[in-house]
Amino acid sequence: MRPILARQVHLDFHTSEHIPDVGARFDKRQWQEALKLGRVNWINIFAKCHHGWSYYPTRVGAMHPTLTFDLLGAQLEACHEIGVRAPIYYTVGWSVHDAVTHPEWCVRRPDGGIAATNWDDNARPEDRKPYFSWQFMCPSGGYLDLMLRQTEEICQRYPVDGLWYDITGGPSCYCENCRRGMMDGGYDVGDPEAVFQYGIAKWRHFMAECKKILYRYHPEATVFFNGTTILHPDARGRNVRARLFDANTQQELEDLPTTWGGYDKLPLRAKFFHNTGKPLIAMSGKFHTSWGEFGGFKHPDALHFEAAAMLAFGAACNFGDQLHPSGQMDMTTYANIGHAFAYVEQIETYCLNAVPVANLGLWFSNSQADDEGVALMLLETQTDFRVVDPAQTLSDYAAIILPGASCLSADEAAKLNAYVAAGGSLLVLGESALDETRTRFLLDVAADYLGPANYDDDFTVVGDALQPSLPASPFLNYEAALRVQPRASAEILATIREPYFNRTYGRFCSHQNTPYRLEPAAHPAGLRAGRVVFLPHRLGRLYHQHGARVHRDLFANALRLIYDRPLVQTQLPSAGRVSLMCQPDHHRYIAHLLYGPPLQRGRCLVIEDLPTLYDVPLTVRLPQPVRAAYLIPGQHPLSLTHTGDAVSVTVPQVQGHQAVVFEV
Repeated sequence: MRPILARQVHLDFHTSEHIPDVGARFDKRQWQEALKLGRVNWINIFAKCHHGWSYYPTRVGAMHPTLTFDLLGAQLEACHEIGVRAPIYYTVGWSVHDAVTHPEWCVRRPDGGIAATNWDDNARPEDRKPYFSWQFMCPSGGYLDLMLRQTEEICQRYPVDGLWYDITGGPSCYCENCRRGMMDGGYDVGDPEAVFQYGIAKWRHFMAECKKILYRYHPEATVFFNGTTILHPDARGRNVRARLFDANTQQELEDLPTTWGGYDKLPLRAKFFHNTGKPLIAMSGKFHTSWGEFGGFKHPDALHFEAAAMLAFGAACNFGDQLHPSGQMDMTTYANIGHAFAYVEQIETYCLNAVPVANLGLWFSNSQADDEGVALMLLETQTDFRVVDPAQTLSDYAAIILPGASCLSADEAAKLNAYVAAGGSLLVLGESALDETRTRFLLDVAADYLGPANYDDDFTVVGDALQPSLPASPFLNYEAALRVQPRASAEILATIREPYFNRTYGRFCSHQNTPYRLEPAAHPAGLRAGRVVFLPHRLGRLYHQHGARVHRDLFANALRLIYDRPLVQTQLPSAGRVSLMCQPDHHRYIAHLLYGPPLQRGRCLVIEDLPTLYDVPLTVRLPQPVRAAYLIPGQHPLSLTHTGDAVSVTVPQVQGHQAVVFEV
């Protein structure tokens, strides 16, 4: 596979049959001028869209009824003529024409109805259609045959740089093909887990057959199956556990931060998928909201910041666009993208093929609230981290955080216990140490499990070891801690005050929650034994749902008890982010500083103001001596201050993004 390029566009082209003269205003020179203006070196173009139409003279599928020429071929030729790579998009899970002409190809619910998203079975033709409203297709039977034959047709007709399959790994299916397949394979159709596992096998077969065809004709091409890199939550998110992403040559992370979960979703996903050892591509959009928004624009400064953030976390950059049905490129869009990619072009050499090197690990629990909540607390305190891969060695980590949800197998717990015995440190939150039945601890937290909470909420009173920046008074936890009995070896770090009673119609006090009792509960809010700190509240979930700074401060203070030698340290406002990456082949580390506080406007997060920070301190502890440090772009040298094994510099200013290179 050829190297991944950093300046990409994903050019959506989902085009209704009710629009005339599709592609009629495509002009090769205008197309090329747009790509040059945008400094684009990679663009995903369409063979087949969600409407089910193909954009070339297919003999297998159905060509768009108002398209009169080979638009795909013309776009591909225009790209290759100026050295731009152009992987080819093909829809899988949503295809209107196929759903209408072959309803037997659709995913079926257990009741026989067609599975869909944002769909009203009783809607009239004149009723307004909601966003992202599609019926799901099943990759089996006749539809599977169609897709494989069309994949081969595309591979035979064109010089394919890559294939990009969309909407893969959809909901469990109970269609006739799947029911027969489950019966033949010994899967229990009445067991949802068995049905899901059959679906995983079905998708694996589809992906393997597609790759077999692709590599027969184009062995150097890339391939990506979109839907396999969703971490949370839904059925497609479970594909992470099934490792469907192993089929990809690169991991593409479709984030769209303005409306799809915010600017802090990318760091966690990037850190997770770096463990696969494959290149990363992060995807946002040129539009204000998300896909299908014609005429929507982000400000160029927002695109600049987003591109810098992608590079900061080790990913190539991709901005989504949607081509007008006429086939004519929008030059304003590519001027805006070019503003961002001009910056990318200056620093991409220092960012591609870089890997994270933090010595703090976050154990991935597959619980969105717990994982994202802990990640957010780390990001806001500029505490760099990696996501732990349980299959790899744990010895590289000075400390590991278990985020709150029950998430350990017996083998994983044994590996963590051995890690602690060898000198490692743990911060264990909530239910993380419990077994799958939630009846006993798998890790030694110097306490015995008593049971779940007796109340809906409770209050924490911290001791001296956790005190800095926290109230001396009891502070509210919106969800109560599980109950444990400390052993004699445990140091109590914090106590709990329980409420007088739960708030019910029969008993309540004031507007929200019942006040706390004056005496401590028998079970603690925090304890320490050696290098293990245990906080029985699910602080990640609490912070994800409520965002109270006292919970972040409690978490940060507890972490400092077992982790005091990070590889990178800085001082930024809570909207600041830090990421330390390494390019081993170039003998250099790159510290990225980001500061672009988003504003909530309606349903959108907007990056608008990029205030400048001055004289930002930055310290690194690296395994090799630092020879020099400088800013990029520009290679402006920085003075080094050595203190023990730490090297410090002062970054003159940060506006949006600043990267510092440390040569070793």
